[in-house]
Amino acid sequence: MSGELKPWTVLERRTLLDAGPFLKVHAETIETPEGRRVENFYQVEQMDFVQMFVEDEDGRVLMLRTYKHGPRRVSQTFPAGALNPGEDPLAAAKRELLEETGYAAEDWTALGSYVVQGNQRGCVCHMFHARNARKVAEADSGDLEEMRLELLTRAELFAAAAAGDYALLPVIAMLGAVLLPDLRDNLARSAVRPVP
Repeated sequence: MSGELKPWTVLERRTLLDAGPFLKVHAETIETPEGRRVENFYQVEQMDFVQMFVEDEDGRVLMLRTYKHGPRRVSQTFPAGALNPGEDPLAAAKRELLEETGYAAEDWTALGSYVVQGNQRGCVCHMFHARNARKVAEADSGDLEEMRLELLTRAELFAAAAAGDYALLPVIAMLGAVLLPDLRDNLARSAVRPVP
């Protein structure tokens, strides 16, 4: 292989399952830059979501202990939630933070938007870092999931990782995005790139 890498071309798209807005499955016919045609390259479309690393006024990190049915266990996760159709990711982050924790923050940094599944797409995770959050209301997520808010120090975040208390890959990605200074600073600078 030589030269510039180029994207594939979608020649046709058929919807196989439409359980919108939560899940859609498509079969695409694609063509590679070299002219290879592939039938039934499956794409999974799920709701895009936000995930937030939120620190309160004392520097403690807001974590939620909850059951997630994907890994089928209780674990710790960051506040997160799906975007409503047409909703701006930052607006969704502020809404989800208030609903899930009762906290609000004015100091927000975008850390970028990333596709969750490399070839099937799945959804896009919009990541944010919020500082100086304060309690302004009681949590009222309306979710099916029960959640317990826990305030952790950064040392306790690392201890929870060592204990296997995180079951979701986006949680580990968020830890790296915020707690590794060089990565965090570069993500904040490049966060303006939209994900198609």
